[in-house]
Amino acid sequence: MVQVLGTSTGGIGTHVASVTRGLLERGDRVVVIGPQATEDQFGFKRAGARFIPVEIPTGNDAVAQGKAVVRLRRLLRGPGGSTPDIVHAHGLRAGLAARLARPMGSRLVTSWHIHLDTSGGGVKNRLLRETENAVARGSDVCLCTDPDQVQVVVAGGGRDVRYAPAAAPALPASTKDADTVKAELGATGRPVLLSVGRLHPVKRLDVLIDAAAAWTDLDPMPLVVIAGSGPLEAELSDHIRRTGAPVKLLGHRSDMPELLTAADLAVVTSESETRQMFSQETLRAGVPLIATRAGGIPALVGDAAKLIPPGDPSVLDKTVRELLDSSQARAELAEAGPKQAATWPTESDTIDQLDALYRELTGR
Repeated sequence: MVQVLGTSTGGIGTHVASVTRGLLERGDRVVVIGPQATEDQFGFKRAGARFIPVEIPTGNDAVAQGKAVVRLRRLLRGPGGSTPDIVHAHGLRAGLAARLARPMGSRLVTSWHIHLDTSGGGVKNRLLRETENAVARGSDVCLCTDPDQVQVVVAGGGRDVRYAPAAAPALPASTKDADTVKAELGATGRPVLLSVGRLHPVKRLDVLIDAAAAWTDLDPMPLVVIAGSGPLEAELSDHIRRTGAPVKLLGHRSDMPELLTAADLAVVTSESETRQMFSQETLRAGVPLIATRAGGIPALVGDAAKLIPPGDPSVLDKTVRELLDSSQARAELAEAGPKQAATWPTESDTIDQLDALYRELTGR
């Protein structure tokens, strides 16, 4: 089977890597197709899969998208005309490329990992709606990582649409204590607020920076650390400099257990999410979480996180101050997180569901 993904530095890539490992452990042959940067970060070949680089674009570059489709079409038609039983695309752009490239006889599964608000007018929203509908109609099965997506994809023409929650892989234990990691971050004796994700407009990290700019009056002053890379790195760096906010952009990090060990609070400011990996990791680790009431986050975290409206730095500022002032409130959230996490499907459950679907589609 073939797994197809576009550019990812976070949740989608983590999910595909988890699925790939799980399927390989069960004896399946897996080919992963996506940008070279995803192989560099997630190591599909190290896990035992075959990886083939194809630069599937994230934007509306029709020329780049066309090149990706042509290359993908060529790859999916192997020597002697052989074709894969299953092509599983992850994300809208990968889904569109796979829909246009898939050979006759291959079954197409598309996973929907993000909410897209296409309700407004304008050319961009119309193109997004058309793309979503084309992918929904052209897929044999659409998998939604958030139950609220199901009806949206059905309305767009999806014939077989199912809820398939994606579980974040379990993290190893930290190799360092909190004081050591804080010292390495330059935050000795200070609260650390952690946010993790792609530096992308949907994450609304500008809201976090604006709120942090008000925390310079706190003693000790918190340090906000943001782990991740993406297209807004230069813009966010400029924003930090302009506001004087106590924020560090860490770039891509592979030491998530250590960062969670050092974190006094975790913060998610996204305006759209489904079953976000960082929120899962945070609650499992017992780190108090502040997250936006966006997409699938409320259903995911339940009462185990402080929920705030998206796009409002003043509410985030107030909520952070309240939690930093109350060790009891932080302790209650820290205790509630792992209990909420225990109600979620496991990584093994996710692989079981996909394995059953693939067998259903292939009749094996």
